Amino acid sequence: MNYRNIPRTDLRVSEICLGTWAMGNDFWGQVDDEASIRSIKAALDAGINFIDTAPAYGAGHAEAVVGEAIRGNRDRVILATKTGVTRTADGFIRDLRPETILREIDESLTRLGTDYIDLYQIHWPDANTPLEDSLEMLAKLKEQGKFRYLGVSNFNVALLQQAKDRVDIVSLQPHYSMLQRKIEDTLVPYCLENEVGLITYGTLAGGLLTGKYRELPNFDPDDHRGRFYNYYKLEIWPQIQGLLQLLDSLAEAHQCPVSHVAIAWALQQPGIVSTLVGAKSEKQAISNAAASEIELTGEQIQEIDGYIREKLAEVAF
Repeated sequence: MNYRNIPRTDLRVSEICLGTWAMGNDFWGQVDDEASIRSIKAALDAGINFIDTAPAYGAGHAEAVVGEAIRGNRDRVILATKTGVTRTADGFIRDLRPETILREIDESLTRLGTDYIDLYQIHWPDANTPLEDSLEMLAKLKEQGKFRYLGVSNFNVALLQQAKDRVDIVSLQPHYSMLQRKIEDTLVPYCLENEVGLITYGTLAGGLLTGKYRELPNFDPDDHRGRFYNYYKLEIWPQIQGLLQLLDSLAEAHQCPVSHVAIAWALQQPGIVSTLVGAKSEKQAISNAAASEIELTGEQIQEIDGYIREKLAEVAF
């Protein structure tokens, strides 16, 4: 496993961050808690020291699972969680009111079984709450030692600058993969210039870039990835399969799974510190960790980019 520093911090994180949304057991299909706990422990043993979670993942369920898995091993983990999105029976509500942040951080600390969070992140912007009010509360919580560093997720450049004008923001968590590259022209240059680390999610495009789906899948009703991602569409499926065939050839050249090629591609893009990848089993966690060792050549990256720009530009950009 290779490690990188989040800029302007002492957080040296694994290039692969274990994402835990699926462990909330309410959005990506059914996941067994014991299997999730084993996956987390396997990830730690494989060298992953960075775990990302959020109260929105199963209304706190994923945080509780993480807390159980890292019990007795808190010193091995750089722990990231979030605030500002509440899970309800009908969906998700963005809520960054100061009183919500105050309640959420204490609930997160309890579920995670820790007295501090390494990286606390605003999950989504909240158009109904002045950002300065949210940031004022977060600054107080940082002073109290409840978290060490502040990051944001799903912010555009304007909001990121607005936040940075008031507090120190060390990281941005955006949606980014071969098939979702809209941040490259705006957020990536901004983050490079301002020393904000990029910790990306959606790296495997909801499983699509693992090569698992060679036919358009029909997901179970409790698996919402077909609606969350815009790649599972009949009209672009031939082009998606063409990309997977290219990734097949690169995976064969590197003697690795297709997923490793997708992860390696993301890690070799400018500004990326770590990339979130989920795991539903020990096998997946161990395999994901091994992707850190894959390095694509410049020619291989150009080949991938050339295909995407020619065949999937409307999707990716």
